[in-house]
Amino acid sequence: MAKKGSYDFYLILATTVVLAAISLICVAAMFQFKAAGIHLLPPEAKVAWQEQMNSLVAPFLIALLVLLGICVPKRLLPTAWLNRFAALLLVAAGLSSWWFGVKIGLLLILCVSLGLQLAVLILALLGSQRLNFTKKGYWGRVGSSLVHLGLVLFVLDLFFYRLPGLHLLLFWVTTAATTSGMICCFYAEGIARRLNGGAEGRRLKTEGRRLKAED
Repeated sequence: MAKKGSYDFYLILATTVVLAAISLICVAAMFQFKAAGIHLLPPEAKVAWQEQMNSLVAPFLIALLVLLGICVPKRLLPTAWLNRFAALLLVAAGLSSWWFGVKIGLLLILCVSLGLQLAVLILALLGSQRLNFTKKGYWGRVGSSLVHLGLVLFVLDLFFYRLPGLHLLLFWVTTAATTSGMICCFYAEGIARRLNGGAEGRRLKTEGRRLKAED
């Protein structure tokens, strides 16, 4: 667990607040959609309402992308280099936004975060000790990597919601990564201990029977 006042603590706190805000906006929008009968309005009015909701959630998505640009590489880089990398990434995203539009700039941050998170997941699966995790256990590291991958894919899915095929694929991959990550974080080590304990118990029983037979 991250210590209060530490770098990790504030990153976790900021990410939690941003995700909570996004969730509240989405839930409120669903209730408003039903209560105000948005689905019964003319197409132009529905598009205007959607654009209004997108404008409302956009600042929080931008904040989430910036946090991802910091959270993901911190597994690979020390804090001193992390700040430099985050600044460089933001400059590159700013230049891309200036030349190609804000969406491309944000997509750049997201793609870099996705590539880095895949690298972190592979290294975690290989049992690398060079990664910077607060958790020391193997399954805790793998689970954290999967949850963060699901978070990156969740935001990526928001970028491609207009492409039904890709949107559905990303949704299910996001669900699988997040669910398996939580299982690894909260249950895998306990299951592994029970399995190892059961195997050890069977081995001891077999050894005991063998010794009795020899006597």
